[in-house]
Amino acid sequence: MSYERQYKAKLADSHSAAEQVASNSIVAIGQAVCQPPALMEALAARAEAGSVDNVKVYYMHAEENMKKSLLRYELMGRIKPYCMFLQEAERGLIRQGQEDGDRKVVYYVPNSFSQSVRFFTEHIPVDTFLVTVSPMDRNGYFTFGTNNDYTSTAARTAKRLIVEVNRHMPRVFGSSALHISEVDAIVENDASLLTLTERPIQEHERKLGQRIAELIPEHACLQIGVGGVPSGVCEALVDRKDLGIHTEVLNPALAQLIQKGVVTNRWKKINPGKSVFTFAMGDEAFYDFLHDNIAIESHPVNYVNDPAVIAQNDNVVSVNSTIEMDLTGACNSEYVRGHQFTSTGGQLDFVRGAYASQGGMSFIAFQSAIKDGKISKIVPRLSGPVTTPRTDVHYVVTENGVANLKGLSSTERAQALIALAHTDFQEGLTAAAKEMHLL
Repeated sequence: MSYERQYKAKLADSHSAAEQVASNSIVAIGQAVCQPPALMEALAARAEAGSVDNVKVYYMHAEENMKKSLLRYELMGRIKPYCMFLQEAERGLIRQGQEDGDRKVVYYVPNSFSQSVRFFTEHIPVDTFLVTVSPMDRNGYFTFGTNNDYTSTAARTAKRLIVEVNRHMPRVFGSSALHISEVDAIVENDASLLTLTERPIQEHERKLGQRIAELIPEHACLQIGVGGVPSGVCEALVDRKDLGIHTEVLNPALAQLIQKGVVTNRWKKINPGKSVFTFAMGDEAFYDFLHDNIAIESHPVNYVNDPAVIAQNDNVVSVNSTIEMDLTGACNSEYVRGHQFTSTGGQLDFVRGAYASQGGMSFIAFQSAIKDGKISKIVPRLSGPVTTPRTDVHYVVTENGVANLKGLSSTERAQALIALAHTDFQEGLTAAAKEMHLL
């Protein structure tokens, strides 16, 4: 049978495809941009009608399409979110559950991003996987487009794979191909892709970015996240030459460095000549840039975020932030006010991978105080779990300076971090350090 005939034989409307999801089953969904709106809406409609119940849904990074379909509070119970990366949608559901008699509605799954692939190969028996893909080519191949992460693996380990084909999804190289023979059902939906609206870089973020950029050598290989500080770093690197990219998330700030010729990947030891990512998010122009761009590759997160893989490139630079840091350098990057706020993600993966790289360095950068200077981000003790241990933290950057914690005693660390803290909190932090026998 020709690929076109196979395609037509598997083509269905979203509601017919969603009928294949049964009660008491496990569904997994791709993250962020590749979350399929038509399929999620159809499954939500089945839950609303009472046609399915107790469906466990595993996913990361719920964006607006998922929030307004499957993650509606009235569906909770029939739909059970097993979230591996909390965001605003889940925090809203949790608040509603607390107001509704402390009802449990969201189930957080602790993880490191690099481990999520193995979750689906060994621990989570997925019945149905739902994902948006790029259109099929003449050889019968779709691509996973913006998302590889756990998506490309979980899609293949699931008992049933239903794809939503969207002509706006970019066609991406690397380990991104999916053959028609691997697909059980196809839905077509050309809705606009979700976009990431980048806010202007604030002045303190620009200064932090400049501090970090001053330490980044030529030929460095970058892992840069999303946000004001990472964008500030990229802005300050426009005069460099022959940088490389091996990053968890590819975003417009990094794309601009590629387009301006700053990134060539010429000096990379692995995937030379290629900018490597595991998921991507940006605007329409960014997705057009990704489409059919042979200089860009996506790979599964257990490859991209594996510290042993990261370390194979020289001069790897990782830039991350944190919610709070204690006086010894340990980071809590996921808890706020005693509750899960976000997730571990890939922070520790790249902190370790960068430092294991020849000449590599990792940065934890943040504003020293928030809420108009009322809350210090440097604290005596963390209020949540340790996301990145003190033994792994390398450079710490605030608007007050830069500290390299490697090789410092606990006393020297406390002194260095107090100097990076907001001046209004330095006296209290000094007293706490003495009480803790750090000074």
